[in-house]
Amino acid sequence: MASPPHVRELTVDDLTDAWHLGRRAFGSDPQPAPHATVAVPGLTRYGAFDDTGRLLGKAVDLHHEQWWSGRAVPAADVAGVAVAPEARGRGVARALLTGLLRGAHDRGAAVSALFPTVTAPYRACGWDVAGVMRTVDVPTVALPRHRPAPHLNVRAGTPDDMPAVVALYERLARDRRGLLTRRGDLFDPHTTADTLPFDGLTLVEDDGHLVGYASWDRGRGYGDDAVLTVHDVLATTADAARELVGVLASWHSVTPTVRLRLLDGDAVSAHLPLEAVREHEQEPWMHRPVDVTRAIAARGWPAHTRGTVEFTLTDGLAEWNTGTWRLVVADGAAELTRVTAEVDLHLSVRGFALLYSGASTAASVADAGLLHATGTDPRALDLLAAGGAAHLLDYF
Repeated sequence: MASPPHVRELTVDDLTDAWHLGRRAFGSDPQPAPHATVAVPGLTRYGAFDDTGRLLGKAVDLHHEQWWSGRAVPAADVAGVAVAPEARGRGVARALLTGLLRGAHDRGAAVSALFPTVTAPYRACGWDVAGVMRTVDVPTVALPRHRPAPHLNVRAGTPDDMPAVVALYERLARDRRGLLTRRGDLFDPHTTADTLPFDGLTLVEDDGHLVGYASWDRGRGYGDDAVLTVHDVLATTADAARELVGVLASWHSVTPTVRLRLLDGDAVSAHLPLEAVREHEQEPWMHRPVDVTRAIAARGWPAHTRGTVEFTLTDGLAEWNTGTWRLVVADGAAELTRVTAEVDLHLSVRGFALLYSGASTAASVADAGLLHATGTDPRALDLLAAGGAAHLLDYF
């Protein structure tokens, strides 16, 4: 019988083997990217090894932060999970994710998100689907065109404008839930580089203040298959949103399609012809707590929400989360403390993830078998879901 895999952080000497493993799993380019085989600040790479020292699997903990109602929550977002074909189905991924969660807990992370290629293994490890990141195609000719607003200045951006762009993104993202802060070692180089990280940057200013921007890649050609790929199109005013949509519409003669990610309910979406939108790609993303006490205490909560609920939580990978808890929410903050009382609500870690991210209600979580209520109304745990649904705009 094979021994359980040994999980540890990868060293620089392991990175070439890890890259080859990932290339086989994901079918990537035959030459490694410059960052693939060198140490990179802002992430931790893990490997699972057999008793001969052979690499069986790998995973990456990205040291992100996520905005949750005005507060930055430290995250261990997961990427690059790959297992050698011969080792699949033997618990390697579970061992990897257990080790990653323990390391993330030790460094202070509170929550974790990932984009799965398949959901079942991650559900077995406590993550669950919390949302879908939508990329849509809009016929450029369908975008509304309008007379430019005389009080707004529209211009091309330069690398010197990136700090203002980051600040505008943060203003819009911070009061939502789940969006990355785009701070830290993995993002800081974009604000200090001598070149833009995309082909073009369009800025909208009002009296010298940035009120909207679009970052985009032009793509190739100008035929029927030409696409303008928009990474961000964000605005803080309706006038700025109309201006940006008008700029995108101006590409109609050379790029028949504009491809972008929608942020539900934002200023730009209010000016898009959503009836003309065609789905290009849907990327489900998953969430789970790394440490439930930090996940509760670190985030913001609706100021009008108050309440108390007690429940038992079961987490098969992160034993520090398992136990009976009292959740108290008041005045825009919350606290989770251990209690010894017998309780009627029994929640799985997947159920916690769905409620915390606003992806479901307690009644629906109970219907899915992720919450068991003994002689009580499960809707008491809707308190955990206060704040609304979470979103992601960045793929990792």
